[in-house]
Amino acid sequence: MRAKPLLRACPLLLAALAVPAAVEAAPRSARARAAAGVTIDYSVNLAGIPIGNAQLTGAFEGPRYRMDVSAVLTGLVGAVTGGQGSARSSGTLAQAPLPNAFSIATRTSHSGIAVRMALASGNVTQAEVTPPLLDTGDRVPVTAAAKRGVVDPASALAMPARTRGALTDPENCNRTLPVFDGATRFDVVLSYGETREIQKPGYAGPVLVCNARYVAIAGHRPDRPGVKFMEENRDMSVWLAPVEAARVLVPVRIAVRTTLGTNIIEATRWTQSGTGTAQGSEATPATVAEANLPGR
Repeated sequence: MRAKPLLRACPLLLAALAVPAAVEAAPRSARARAAAGVTIDYSVNLAGIPIGNAQLTGAFEGPRYRMDVSAVLTGLVGAVTGGQGSARSSGTLAQAPLPNAFSIATRTSHSGIAVRMALASGNVTQAEVTPPLLDTGDRVPVTAAAKRGVVDPASALAMPARTRGALTDPENCNRTLPVFDGATRFDVVLSYGETREIQKPGYAGPVLVCNARYVAIAGHRPDRPGVKFMEENRDMSVWLAPVEAARVLVPVRIAVRTTLGTNIIEATRWTQSGTGTAQGSEATPATVAEANLPGR
């Protein structure tokens, strides 16, 4: 098992989560956002069995942000696969994250893969996948149009408020995340389910429970059973908790039904920092970000 699917489950930790620029919203000005940081430790369980750990670290200063995600498989699964991975993205926050650089690297005991990507205003300007994907002849082509107006999987985990009201306003669930991971383009469609109260080390309060759907767009192999399963899957959800100083929400729980059982990525510890107001400036254009395989 590779670590990359664990990250994608977060919009789901990818699978997770952004608003297209065309959606009308009324967040506070990016320059009014306070400097803030959040670190969340997660446990990863499949069919009730612990299989790994993950961590998300978000840093927000004025309009700028950086997201770091890592995951490692443990126990018997980790011993067999050696699975681990890490991802990083950076950019600016507006009505949605506007990433300028993204990288992800995963490694198993038998292979590794790295993706590096540069973006501008939500449009991919350069992308590299190492080693390149095999040309199987049955993939839906990734056109230039499919790489416009997108967000990378790590940036998608930072979801700006859609209203001026409380971050736990149900409307903040209702959004479509146009994700491109360097090889495949897919949407994660979120809709409001309910509001719950939770208690975790470091956080106690309300969370939005959003239902999730996966919609394949390009780069996938439509006849593969796994693709069909995910498109028909209605047993997926993400719980979002507020980072008040930055006016964003981030996942504290992601649940995805798989053919092997339900995969649950759930927060075990929440650490938040940040007060005051930052006057951050626009991020500078980026080249393709570095992506090193873990352990190298």
